[in-house]
This record gives sequence, structure tokens and C-alpha cells, in this order.
Amino acid sequence: MSTTQLAVLARTTDPRTMLRRFLAVDAVVTGANGLAYLTAAGPLGRFLGVDSGLLVALGVFLAVYAAGVALPATRERPPTLPVRAVIEANLAWTVLSLVALVLWLTPSTAGAVWTLLQALTVAGFAAVQYVALRATEN
Repeated sequence: MSTTQLAVLARTTDPRTMLRRFLAVDAVVTGANGLAYLTAAGPLGRFLGVDSGLLVALGVFLAVYAAGVALPATRERPPTLPVRAVIEANLAWTVLSLVALVLWLTPSTAGAVWTLLQALTVAGFAAVQYVALRATEN
């Protein structure tokens, strides 16, 4: 993905603003996902074929993680180390989601599709954040 393509997605050509926006969108999406797991663990668990206790635990984790992702997004110059940590955590989440789907979880079809889609979304966040971070370093 080029910086030009990233600029179209972020609606800006300033690399720092791009990075802040991608971090902010990640925080909002992650936080919304976490809140959904917390507030609707029972119905979502039944629909996805996943234990509601697992969804509650994931909801707590995601809500806290979203707050952590939001912190560098609020800085005019997002610090490199925390941004790299977010990127690496997103990559780890992607891998763990796919491994869990293959080795551990036995979700419904909707749950399998959801797990795959959220893993791809998180990988996408990592990719755009990485490219934007690189652009800020140039």
C-alpha cells in the first residue's frame, strides 16, 4: 500500500494525521467490539457459538486495549514505541484469532466467519498503521 493510497483512506496527506486517524479508528472499532461483547455476551455467544464467559473476558480486554490504542492517537506526534506496540499487538491478535479458530474454538458458521473477518480487519489496521508510521519517520 502506497502513501498515496493511505492519504485517500485517511483523507489527509500529513503522515502524523494519517497515523492518528488510523489509531483512532482502531480504538473506536475495538472499543465498540469490546462493549458489544460485554453488554450482549449471552445472545452473541449463542449466535457465534462461543461461550459467553469468553466473550465477557474478551470484552474487558478489548475495552482496556481500545483505551490504550486511543492514547497515542490523542498525541500530536504519536510516540513510535507505543505505536509499534499497537501494531505488534494487532498482528498477534490476528495470528491468535486464526490459531484459535483452527485449534480451539468450535463456533457456529457465523462465529467462524466473524472470527475470520475480525482477524482480517485487525490485520488491516496493523498494515495501515505500519505504513503511516513509516511515513512519519521519513
